[in-house]
Amino acid sequence: MKYRRSGRLVDMTNYFLAHPHHQIPLTYFSEKYESAKSSISEDIGIIKEVFESKNIGTIETAAGATGGVTYIPTVDRLQTEEQVDSLCERLEDPNRLLPGGYLYMMDVIGDPSLIQGLGRIFASSFRNSEVDAVMTMATKGIPLAYAVASHLNVPVSIVRHEHRITEGSIVSINYVSGSKKRIQTMSLARRSLKPYSNVLIIDDFMKAGGTIRGMMDLVSEFQSTVAGVGVLTEAVHEEEKLVSDYVSLTRLSQVDERERTIKVERGNLFQGKYYFES
Repeated sequence: MKYRRSGRLVDMTNYFLAHPHHQIPLTYFSEKYESAKSSISEDIGIIKEVFESKNIGTIETAAGATGGVTYIPTVDRLQTEEQVDSLCERLEDPNRLLPGGYLYMMDVIGDPSLIQGLGRIFASSFRNSEVDAVMTMATKGIPLAYAVASHLNVPVSIVRHEHRITEGSIVSINYVSGSKKRIQTMSLARRSLKPYSNVLIIDDFMKAGGTIRGMMDLVSEFQSTVAGVGVLTEAVHEEEKLVSDYVSLTRLSQVDERERTIKVERGNLFQGKYYFES
């Protein structure tokens, strides 16, 4: 269908936003809009300029017969800091306090707009890590994992404590809970993760890191590698964590159950190598 430039720009922008990290041949747009490749290239240049000026992302171009254009979502430094600071303030509400120093976070995890924004932050942080799949533990980590995966355009693998017959054959391992020092079992369906994948592990909360350590070991059972670890909130713990290389958005630094006070601060995202890595 023949479009005027204004129509092409709107439709192409919508397509890019819906297909991040997906290489699109110029011939696809040229045939779709019945326009010359030179005109399509000019359109892409306009979209790229606007995306970068508004910190929406960037469009990368690959030359050659197998080349094309790819939209890479990114985040703005100032907006990210404001979003994380707002989340810290929200998490400091004393009504969130649960026994054992945990925080009630289901309202945060269940907020679609917020969780999509946080997922975009993680996706931007790991955009150069060549992620093939996102892995998380059922159940509270699932919304964040899907948000991250949607911005990276990769599938999600969900690890469970119990075996579901509808998932077919599984791979199971035993791991030691970091905080409770208790041996537990986690499982992943064989069909859920392709061998030799580059896996990004996402979790909503990390105390000592036993669950994440278990998922890292499970990744190796699929002859795959860990591309990185992202945590929404980490807790300050007296014992040494079982995971050393990870990215956290927030840190639960102090909990006083008697006084019912909570202190939450920025996580290590703002200090580490993944912070707005180019």
